[in-house]
Amino acid sequence: MILIKNGIVVDPADNIERPADVLIKSGKISKIAETIEAGGECGAGCKIIDASGCIVAPGLVDVHVHFRDPGFTYKEDIETGARAAVKGGFTSVVLMANTKPPVDNVDTLTYVIEKGKKTPLKIYTCATVTKKMAGKELTDMEQLLERGAVGFTDDGIPIMDAELMARAMTKAAALKVPVSLHEENPELISNNGINRGRASEHYGIGGSPREAEISLIERDLELALKTGAILNVQHISTKEGVELVRQAKRRASAVGKNNIHAEATPHHFSLTQEAAIEHGTLAKMNPPLREESDRQAIIEGLKDGTIDIIATDHAPHSREEKEKPITEAPSGIIGLETALALGITKLVDEGALSIKQLIERMSTNPAQMYGLSAGTLTEGSAADLVIFDAGASQVVKDFVSKSANSPFTGQTLKGVVRYTIVDGEIQYCNKG
Repeated sequence: MILIKNGIVVDPADNIERPADVLIKSGKISKIAETIEAGGECGAGCKIIDASGCIVAPGLVDVHVHFRDPGFTYKEDIETGARAAVKGGFTSVVLMANTKPPVDNVDTLTYVIEKGKKTPLKIYTCATVTKKMAGKELTDMEQLLERGAVGFTDDGIPIMDAELMARAMTKAAALKVPVSLHEENPELISNNGINRGRASEHYGIGGSPREAEISLIERDLELALKTGAILNVQHISTKEGVELVRQAKRRASAVGKNNIHAEATPHHFSLTQEAAIEHGTLAKMNPPLREESDRQAIIEGLKDGTIDIIATDHAPHSREEKEKPITEAPSGIIGLETALALGITKLVDEGALSIKQLIERMSTNPAQMYGLSAGTLTEGSAADLVIFDAGASQVVKDFVSKSANSPFTGQTLKGVVRYTIVDGEIQYCNKG
């Protein structure tokens, strides 16, 4: 039993934002009230957490992470990824399926799910849309869903066959599960991970043009509107892509649907291509960091709800891999341990979002899109919470992830996670 006192409870799902105490019993939210006395309903053996000066919110939910397990565990594994997640305030994550072997079969799916159950984190996983992520043949989506997958994605490899994509969306619509898509046309890209523009010119390479993203977003939004599939446009990076999603959401809403979603990463709302020039491969990712006008469009999309999800695309790589030349190093950065602080520093402190809106995009909305039992502090729900001090500062260092590939290392950010609680058990504590 845990009693959390003196915090500001923020729960977008129940429209709560007020000083309150929270009582946890048997792994569930038992009561939220203005005052809960320690000697009353919270009897002997009850742990008291003083949350003075802190926000008490639903545990964060990240629907786009790579734990590299199986196949690439020298970068990250399910155990180390889980530790990084709870340090960052996350209580639930959805893994991407581009492992080795990929999650395109029941055996690999079962391995991931069972290993995830042994961690302090609630770990879910997508399965792939196509067999071997080859973009040629659909997986047995119905079977994979029955055996525990929560959605489908070939994240990392765009699906170029429009007819196959249409069939996948038709199937996903019937199953009522999301399809999350990496939208970059490789046929238009000379060197991925670096924006075609000032950054590519700096390195003397071709880079990745904005049209690579725009073209596939446009195609897949039309397919989703036609089929009714739940579409998640992953890690959006261009202002044109944001506007395409905005218009598609309006069209869906006009016919009473809410099946179009988009996610932004903390690095895309925090950085531009200038970071790729400054930090080199540590700021190389797919899609790449683009221009300031794109960053501002992403922030505007987060403000007006066009982009309804913040997801990290946590992508660990070894130091040796990231020390390769810009055209050879893999794309991606880690993000679980810095996401909340970047949201506070770059969005809340700069007036783009309120704390409540930030929690909605980092917890409530992603949980709802995937149909997870998360993202709320409703009485009777699982006691998955994050307690954080939005006013405290931290210097980014000492990652618990197996990898440390981040352009934010050494930066001072606002927002410090004090506790992460999963099913009523304290899984992370940093009293400061």
